Amino acid sequence: MLIMDFRHWGASLPRDRQYERYLARVGELEATDTEDPTLNYGLVVDCGSSGSRIFVYFWPRHNGNPHDLLDIKQMRDRNSQPVVKKIKPGISAMSDTPEHASDYLRPLLSFAAAHVPVKKHKETPLYILCTAGMRLLPERKQLAILADLVRDLPLEFDFLFSQSQAEVISGKQEGVYAWIGINFVLGRFDHEDESDAEAPQELATGRRRTVGILDMGGASLQIAYEVPTSTSVLPPKQEEEAKILLAEFNLGCDVQHTEHVYRVYVTTFLGFGGNFARQRYEDLVLNETLTKNRLLGQKTGLSPDNPFLDPCLPVGLTDVVERNSQVLHVRGKGDWASCGAMLSPLLARSNTSQASLNGIYQSPIDFNNSEFYGFSEFFYCTEDVLRIGGRYHGPTFAKAAQDYCGMAWPVLTQRFKNGLFSSHADEHRLKYQCFKSAWMYQVLHEGFHFPYDYPHLQTAQLVYDREVQWTLGAILYKTRFLPLRDLRQEGVRQAHGSWFRLSFVYNHYLFFACILVVLLAIILYLLRLRRIHHRQTRTSAPLDLLWIEEVVPMIGVQVGP
Repeated sequence: MLIMDFRHWGASLPRDRQYERYLARVGELEATDTEDPTLNYGLVVDCGSSGSRIFVYFWPRHNGNPHDLLDIKQMRDRNSQPVVKKIKPGISAMSDTPEHASDYLRPLLSFAAAHVPVKKHKETPLYILCTAGMRLLPERKQLAILADLVRDLPLEFDFLFSQSQAEVISGKQEGVYAWIGINFVLGRFDHEDESDAEAPQELATGRRRTVGILDMGGASLQIAYEVPTSTSVLPPKQEEEAKILLAEFNLGCDVQHTEHVYRVYVTTFLGFGGNFARQRYEDLVLNETLTKNRLLGQKTGLSPDNPFLDPCLPVGLTDVVERNSQVLHVRGKGDWASCGAMLSPLLARSNTSQASLNGIYQSPIDFNNSEFYGFSEFFYCTEDVLRIGGRYHGPTFAKAAQDYCGMAWPVLTQRFKNGLFSSHADEHRLKYQCFKSAWMYQVLHEGFHFPYDYPHLQTAQLVYDREVQWTLGAILYKTRFLPLRDLRQEGVRQAHGSWFRLSFVYNHYLFFACILVVLLAIILYLLRLRRIHHRQTRTSAPLDLLWIEEVVPMIGVQVGP
């Protein structure tokens, strides 16, 4: 009853579509009704460097609007938990035994087969998409693994699977899929209707403004955002770089619908993730300190009594950096500003105004008319210990990070024991929070040139209470033409039904006409036979007399002699 009242109240609002979306998001958390024959299913296997995960998705019939993508959601089991399974190690571990690749994936596909209704298996597409781990293998080893999957998996599982559905995707593709996934969940691919005509994210073209993404993992960093279809004139070298980094694709169910074409700048920076950046920083500190020791005759960092004072570690924290046979003793100094200055060379920027990290070309961003979401380390750095995740504010974050770095290590560990930090925080996070917060800050503002007071960055782990994986964007892109197929089939069925109704009536008339024609033909035939019979009757007597007259004289001649 409460829901009915709430629905009635919501319907009176000028923008009740937002409430409908809320109800849809609540519904996504419920168990998937596998008894519903109208539901379709799809599988995506993310073959990563450390392990592989299978995601089971489902969607109802298309709503009939050619502007809309399929309403794809992650399947949930009877306990309303997402249907996903992970195995270790990564599929690249099969590089020397590619004939066992299908055996490696068997547990994942068996898991999915147990959740997808059996009668739906043959129409359920399976996509096996391999990422960083497989990219590092020689091409011949990649092809050997994929060939085994394509050859053996269909013998055991009857999912809809072909050679084109098992591939090693590039970092660019992965970034595009992540961008599609987050914008789909946020409803940014929805088209304008009466209830949304004045929405703040609407563009003059009628399309919604999409959001950009920033994702910093342990090893790599990624950025993706939509750029205008028309760009300024660039020097030849930069123009070639821009073409490589731009992905243009059509999300419409028909290639004729050019209003669904998106142009996205996407770049992956390997070695710029939080953990990898820390290793690079330690290498830099070790080499510079040992070089100074040789030149100046110092012994900094060679013993615990004379450690290197690391501005990127909390005050008083002791640590050891080891590289091969070289050892450097360090002690935290907790100077966040100095830490940022030491990290600046690791950004590897160039003097070009349109270059970002590592001297890579960056398409201009309209910071006054844009939105970004920051995932992974962008969220952990702001939330796990600082507890200011969500809407990002540069000065507030800098002050909180600086205060954290300046705290003594014993104070931080005591606060951790008292449960003052996030439940996701651990000792590793406490130890490297100072460094990672400075690195994130440098990457964002010095590397990607975001203004220090940029107000449209949201750090997040979940969107609408669910984790958004790039695999969602992948299956959305792979199935983008299915709505057109369904619409055409529906049109054919409707046309066939109309033709059948018309032909049914037409055939009745044709049947009776044929009967009349046959009857008329029979009558005419009978009349003709009757006329022939009468004609023969009238002529038969004269003919007999003539025959007698001709025969008698002949007889008389013969008898006479």
